[in-house]
Amino acid sequence: MTDHFSFTLKATDGRARSGVIRTPRGEIRTPAFMPVGTAATVKAMLPESVRDTGADILLGNTYHLMLRPGAERVQRLGGLHKFMNWDRPILTDSGGFQVMSLGPLRRLTEEGVTFASHIDGSKHHLTPERSMEIQRLLGSDIVMAFDECPALPATEDDVAKSMRLSMRWAERSRDAFGDRPGHALFGIMQGGVTRALREESASALTAIGFDGYAIGGLAVGEGQAAMFGVLDYATDFLPADKPRYLMGVGKPDDMVGAVQRGVDMMDCVLPSRSGRTGQAWTRRGQVNIKNARHQDDPRPLDADCTCPACRCYSRAYLHHVFRAGEMISGMLLTWHNLQYYQDLMAELREAIARGRLDARVAGFHALRAEGDIPAL
Repeated sequence: MTDHFSFTLKATDGRARSGVIRTPRGEIRTPAFMPVGTAATVKAMLPESVRDTGADILLGNTYHLMLRPGAERVQRLGGLHKFMNWDRPILTDSGGFQVMSLGPLRRLTEEGVTFASHIDGSKHHLTPERSMEIQRLLGSDIVMAFDECPALPATEDDVAKSMRLSMRWAERSRDAFGDRPGHALFGIMQGGVTRALREESASALTAIGFDGYAIGGLAVGEGQAAMFGVLDYATDFLPADKPRYLMGVGKPDDMVGAVQRGVDMMDCVLPSRSGRTGQAWTRRGQVNIKNARHQDDPRPLDADCTCPACRCYSRAYLHHVFRAGEMISGMLLTWHNLQYYQDLMAELREAIARGRLDARVAGFHALRAEGDIPAL
């Protein structure tokens, strides 16, 4: 263990990287997928079950936790790790994305954002300084700078104004974060899909100096081709000796493409959200367990998966409990999806270490192209 935060690059294959982030609470193997624990829980999962899938780190949500149960309450109860029974690293987002999504419920100024809670309508004021304070109270290991993320499509002028505001907020976040040994602060690159704006943002962030760098403002409606187009150059604007985090991504093919382009960390609610709606992600693509074709099928969801849903239950059972509205349906499918995401990350790490990423990616796409196993 260490009392410092550090990142070590262990192998590269093309632009893809594998490495390890060291924190006082444990190591994070990269490329890493971070399950999202929005309100101090990964929905439908026990923390120890999330750990069993291979997750090294979770993501918590500043916006939701500041509203309920409140950052000060979490601190009084021993911090977020103790509160949710997760002793591994936690990354907290800044709250900026959620506030952006409130639309007419928010008012943006140079100082920060005033908004009405979606829970009870109460008024709140979030600034870079308050975001840093909330994340300190929560006790997260990796803290995100406060930013503003415009929804795409947007005009280039609007994206540029938003990005420059985020860079001013990034500097205020850095100042407010201060010196916290063992904790890290990540800056967030913005700039939409415009190369010059992305480069300007990266230059501003590296001049300020952060422990890691996120790529924000993607997976917000621009489409995969546009996202990959940005990643084709954006990761090269960031320091090679620091972790690179693509925020809010994504689907398995999004993640594979991001890793190929030099991304080290990702997060998304998709595995748990899909699980609760009867969608499973497998090596052969997406499976809709609601479909009647599964109702008499004794085979596992994915014969190569080691999760409880695949080891212990049939497609017929998973179909039945979903149709019956039983809670175990969301639990089992979420566990499976998270297991698949972590298995995919492990396979990518191994392929990069062996210099075999191209072959692994080709196999990934070939199996998905074949589609799900035929119905009985």
